[in-house]
Amino acid sequence: HFIIHRRGKTPRRPCPKKTSNIEKDPVGVYCRIRPLGAEFEECCVEMISSSTIQLHAPDGLKANRNGEYKETQYSFKKVFGIKTTQMELFEDIAKPLIEDLIHCKNGLLFTYGVTGSGKTFTMTGSPGEGGLLPRCLDMLFNSIGPFQAKRFVIKTDDKNGVEIQNQVDALLERQKRDSQQSVPKTPSSRQKTDPEFADMISPEEACKSENVDEDCCYSVFVSYIEIYNNYIYDLLEDAPFDPIRPKPPQSKILREDQNHNMYVAGCTEVEVKSTEEAFEVFWKGQKKRRIANTQLNRESSRSHSVFIMKLAQAPLDADGDHILQDKNQVNVSQLCLVDLAGSERTSRTRAEGSRLREAGNINQSLMTLRTCIEVLRENQMCGTNKMVPYRDSKVTHLFKNYFDGEGKVRMIVCVNPKADDYEETMLVMRFAEMTQEVEVARPVDRPICGLAAGRRHRNQAFRDELSRRLEERGGPSTADAAVIWFLIDSFPALPPCELVDPADDQTLPRLIEVLERRHCIRQKMTEQLNRTSNTLKSMLQQFDSQLTAKENYLHDQRGKLGEKDKIISNQKMEIERLEKKSKMLEYKIDILQKTTNIYEEDKRSLQHELETQEQRLQRELSERRRMEQRMQGMVTDTRLKWEKECERRVNAKQLEMQNKLWVKDEKLKQLKAIVTESSSGCPTERPEKPERPSRERDRTAPQKRSASPSALPTAPPVHPRHRRSQSAGGEKWVDHKPSSNLDLDTVMQPIIPNAIKVSTPSEKALSKCHKYVLRHQELASDGEIETKLIKGDVFKTRGGGQAVQFTDIETLKQECPTAPRSVSNQDMCQTLDLSLEQCCFVCVDIYALMFKKNRYSDVSNCCDSAC
Repeated sequence: HFIIHRRGKTPRRPCPKKTSNIEKDPVGVYCRIRPLGAEFEECCVEMISSSTIQLHAPDGLKANRNGEYKETQYSFKKVFGIKTTQMELFEDIAKPLIEDLIHCKNGLLFTYGVTGSGKTFTMTGSPGEGGLLPRCLDMLFNSIGPFQAKRFVIKTDDKNGVEIQNQVDALLERQKRDSQQSVPKTPSSRQKTDPEFADMISPEEACKSENVDEDCCYSVFVSYIEIYNNYIYDLLEDAPFDPIRPKPPQSKILREDQNHNMYVAGCTEVEVKSTEEAFEVFWKGQKKRRIANTQLNRESSRSHSVFIMKLAQAPLDADGDHILQDKNQVNVSQLCLVDLAGSERTSRTRAEGSRLREAGNINQSLMTLRTCIEVLRENQMCGTNKMVPYRDSKVTHLFKNYFDGEGKVRMIVCVNPKADDYEETMLVMRFAEMTQEVEVARPVDRPICGLAAGRRHRNQAFRDELSRRLEERGGPSTADAAVIWFLIDSFPALPPCELVDPADDQTLPRLIEVLERRHCIRQKMTEQLNRTSNTLKSMLQQFDSQLTAKENYLHDQRGKLGEKDKIISNQKMEIERLEKKSKMLEYKIDILQKTTNIYEEDKRSLQHELETQEQRLQRELSERRRMEQRMQGMVTDTRLKWEKECERRVNAKQLEMQNKLWVKDEKLKQLKAIVTESSSGCPTERPEKPERPSRERDRTAPQKRSASPSALPTAPPVHPRHRRSQSAGGEKWVDHKPSSNLDLDTVMQPIIPNAIKVSTPSEKALSKCHKYVLRHQELASDGEIETKLIKGDVFKTRGGGQAVQFTDIETLKQECPTAPRSVSNQDMCQTLDLSLEQCCFVCVDIYALMFKKNRYSDVSNCCDSAC
């Protein structure tokens, strides 16, 4: 399906209603298959018959949902295989168009296909294999060569018409053209054949049309344009070259002539008189055409080219000598040879920049062509009258009179059978299938004038007979015969000699008088003739003597001339060989120059891309250096923090070990005292109690705070006495029971309702509760296990984490009545102090887990807020 983008258009001129009896012919669509590039390359196109091809889906591509390969067939007017020669293609397609051109009928021939399918080769060809364009020129000039008018007798005007000049004005214009040295002369038809062009078409392949009207004079005008990015440029325009400030070529506009035919206003039309001259003009424009190197084609056409051959036919007058000076009697027909640029997918060509823009304009113009064909088909098949969007593209707008008017239209679909072009080839086949259903009005024969046929032949026969008779009589040449006829016409005219009345006395005297005058003139002419003959005889005698001397001299010179002729013939052969070689080298130089320009452009684009990549790399390197510096700072800060934390933990561990040692020493001392009392029977003074290691030095040392803000401003912890019943309130608790705790067979067990039991504290559990309790077990001084319930409040911090502020401790202890006295209250407080230190380590572990999740930036603050 094609999407039609409609823009605002000017009102359409109502066209005259055509009669229903107009005969129409369908557009002739032909298919040509080019050979594969590699011998073992996969092929997706198969020629079934002379008019049918079949497309196979390549390996790895499933064409329908069932997973089966879908094969499609397409029919054409004729299919040309890979072994088809250029001559066979010309005989079937282009030769009828040249015959119609000679018979005053218009024609349009264009090639269509994906990029790299052989369109330009089909149209232009190469040395040794001339394409359709040079063969059309060769056949046209072979047919009308003897009947061409002199240069500038027929001229083109600026309104797509022609004008007739008399012989004097044409001669003056030819002399003016020859005298202007600045204007480059096109080669004359009398020059020898261009070696390069001679290789394109062999003499055996030359052909001509036999049905040429000999009572007309012909003139051929050629023009060459290209449509690039939807702008029309004249490839034959001689723009002044300015090396300092070169000007870009100016685009042309389309206009409509008085016959409603579209033409390019201001386009250069060159009158040519031979095939070689016409092809040289074409080659001049071909060098200016835009081509580029893409991923799919080394010389890809980036524009649509249109080569127009215009043939003007002017009838001769009744005598068959001169052209009628009435320009309304001149018939003009033209044949357009169009080489469309190939459609392409940017995903395959990897086009960028200007190449991407060119590809977009090419695909858009081809899409407009498909849309116009589709609307024409719908109007003809369904009887609708939809507006055909010719103006959306310059290609369709230029050739709209071929589809709306009359003329023969033929299209050559070029196909590349390789598997990579399968999907694009499918779209081309669908367009070709739709184009065959469009019909174009059949051109009718147009009579030139009402004069009798064979005028040129009769005039030539009369001249030949007159010359023959004069030669037989030994009379003067053609120039002398003209003088004799002048003298005969200067004789006095004879008066009427009829006698009606016997008494008429005037007729005979008048007749006698005229005859006497004619006799006197004849005598004078005889005398003049005798004098002239005597003079001529004397001159002839002198000439005979001179001629004898000259003949002797010429005989000697002929011998020398024969030797020179041999040398000249050898030199001519060498010159022809060198000219041919020079042409081939120029052709190769042009190709290399274009390739060099393409590579230079690619080099500039790659250099620009490399500079961009280098700049990006420099930015990334600088960013990486900044990131490394930032990460080094973060690593240094983190290392310092963890060094402090590790130092604090080591100090706490050392203090804990010292406390344990102190407890053991106290127990030993108490045991020693009890033993001593029992043995002596009297109390002795208890030795001074050694001082317990404390954290006084830690408290007195100034604490260093990190730069991160504290969790929440909290007051010093308060330890009010509570009853056990408060532990069973309605608030939600986190019951932290380490996995290392033992189950005791005591009557009183701590039971907390609405509690979340965990073995390891987590942020998720703390966020759901308001209270926190830790079950801590340790070995008492009497060897029994006591359980401490360390309670605290849970609150949120500024960083989004959870902190615990410990408020109370409950102790569950089991004692034996016969056991020694328990430790003093001071020992109990010391034990309580140790438990608080251990609780702080639990909180430190919780906040270390939060630090890994980036909740806090300073562990010490978290520990301070928790403790």
